[in-house]
Amino acid sequence: MKKTTVHNCPEMIACINETGFLPLLHMGIRGWSADEKVDEDSRYTQLPEGGWEWPLWEWKGPILQESGCAYGKFFDNKAAFISREWWPDFCNYRRSVYPLPEEGSVEESILTTLKTEGSLITRELRAACGFTGPKMRGKFDTYLTRLEMGCYIVTEDFVYPHDRHGRKYGWGWSLLTTPEALFGKEACHPHRTPQESHERLLRQFRKILPDASEQLYDFLLK
Repeated sequence: MKKTTVHNCPEMIACINETGFLPLLHMGIRGWSADEKVDEDSRYTQLPEGGWEWPLWEWKGPILQESGCAYGKFFDNKAAFISREWWPDFCNYRRSVYPLPEEGSVEESILTTLKTEGSLITRELRAACGFTGPKMRGKFDTYLTRLEMGCYIVTEDFVYPHDRHGRKYGWGWSLLTTPEALFGKEACHPHRTPQESHERLLRQFRKILPDASEQLYDFLLK
């Protein structure tokens, strides 16, 4: 992976567009994550008086808004950015691996609710689908992750609560939507077969991760 030091949000957008695929955090491939590419000042830091600073985390929303890239749990149930150039092929292939949820399933209910509402933060979607009891959060997240891995749900933006002074605080909530609503139907259905998309994706992964094994490429794509 080419070593690049990123200092700000525009440079991170350029990096995502260049590679096409970039996990937020380290996932076993040296140098292949946004967190590894930023300079020391942009990484997570605990403050002496309490609290924390993490510029990279704060960039996530602006990256989505300014680049139009996709963000969600796409690789091994972990969050990543995918550029608009590569989203159509990734979506096309992944949906062949993760077929549409079966009629009457929990996943279909989640997807139908989101399509009806347009976009919801995670806790609103969870409540709307009836996952309000004890230990329901983890169960709901399992269904949600599968839908993200299948490219049926993406993060549109991040919503933050505000204190009495109007300042944002906390980790923020994912504002979820469908990629069709965010990017348009055509961006999710290229005029290629899933196998043709897979071949295009494989060539790109070989380019950006030349030292990885064929088994790893296969793992990432599935």
